Amino acid sequence: MAGSGTDSTSGSTADRAGLRRTLGFRDLVVYGLLFIAPMAPVGVFGTLDAKSHGAVALVYIAATVVMAFTAFSYAQMVRVAPLAGSVFAYARKGLGEGPGFIAGWMAMLDYLLIPAVAYLFSGIAMNALVPEVSRWVWTVLAVVLTTLLNLWGVRAAARVGFAVLAMEIVVLLVFVVSAVVVLAQGGAHRGWLTPFNGDTGFSASAVLGAVSVAVLSYLGFDAIATFAEEVTGGSAKVARALLFCLVLAGFLFVAQAYLAALLEPMTSAELAADPAAQGSAFYDAVDSAVGSWLHDLVAASKAIGAAFAALAGQAAAGRLLFAMARERRLPALLSKVDPRSGVPRIAILIAAVVTLVAAVWAARRDDGLDHLVSVVNVGALTAFVLLHASVVGWFVVRRMEGAPSWWRHVLIPVVGAAVLIAVIVEATSSAQVVGACWFVVGLAVLLVQRGRRVAQ
Repeated sequence: MAGSGTDSTSGSTADRAGLRRTLGFRDLVVYGLLFIAPMAPVGVFGTLDAKSHGAVALVYIAATVVMAFTAFSYAQMVRVAPLAGSVFAYARKGLGEGPGFIAGWMAMLDYLLIPAVAYLFSGIAMNALVPEVSRWVWTVLAVVLTTLLNLWGVRAAARVGFAVLAMEIVVLLVFVVSAVVVLAQGGAHRGWLTPFNGDTGFSASAVLGAVSVAVLSYLGFDAIATFAEEVTGGSAKVARALLFCLVLAGFLFVAQAYLAALLEPMTSAELAADPAAQGSAFYDAVDSAVGSWLHDLVAASKAIGAAFAALAGQAAAGRLLFAMARERRLPALLSKVDPRSGVPRIAILIAAVVTLVAAVWAARRDDGLDHLVSVVNVGALTAFVLLHASVVGWFVVRRMEGAPSWWRHVLIPVVGAAVLIAVIVEATSSAQVVGACWFVVGLAVLLVQRGRRVAQ
């Protein structure tokens, strides 16, 4: 607990905190893929297609490479600090208490609001199927259901999540087979290589700008690291699950983006000129090429899948709040673990309330989704930059593991951080402003905490 006098990063502290080691490799992969969502490109396909001038498959290839650097650095640090705090714990190890808090603070923006985005996706999809019920009502129902599952226990939620994940993959396979049949019979609306080089001319800056949005599809694979204290078999299993989820998700994203681009009846320029059509571009392409039955199937799958992506995100958010509270960086009440379920019940409930308020607010506004998405990315990407810096700090500057490896501990984290900074620079100005404001608030909280400790 937060009040113990032992080293907060030791294994004994984790044991006394009450998190139970019940998760295996499959459970970690389920949580990771649930949070990512196998059909994540559905909601942002039109936006990415318009931004990248049609090179939407290339966008996902580039985004996978960008996130691969981050996944590799996660794999390095999860062995050093196999704790629930994820990047918060890693930055504390590699960079010190202050940067560690800032890393956790920026990641908190990601973990608290990504579930809100997913809940909103679920509400929008259900409203499309049952328009008589407002999307904010569906959003509330999704929050309540998934919160109850998370409070039930991590193992029970993983079992239900596995069934939902299997359903999503089956629907994805139905889409792939249907798209291939249609393309084989009637041909493509665009050139076969345009999803890689664009349908109106290639632009590297346009692709990079789209990557800053596409990374939203991947955010969540890192949540696997927040379950490090609940996995059996050691941190190596967490590292393998991280890398496996990213590679699999990247393959699925590229495949469906490529097929959807070939089915899309509008050009990327037409989509760019009609922002209202971008949100439904994937559904419209499926509807016109295959039929309304697949449209409805994909929408239902997206509604259920998004809700359970939020479930995984909410669980990760609860564990981040729990870890920061255990280290006295947040109120100690958040570090309490329910003795029956073995989960940080209060932290999960707080995360649920925050995501509920954000999701319902966005669901009641026409531009709510745009606002939420713009806020989320910068927080996560900033935390990832600090993660890469932690690798250099721990292995190179502090030399805690002997002689460092120049490519694992220098080249990969430095290149990874540089690419992420480039993506942040290409993000929207509103996202940059919100991220900067959240960062400044975090610095203020850090200074207040330091002032109190000095006074004591």
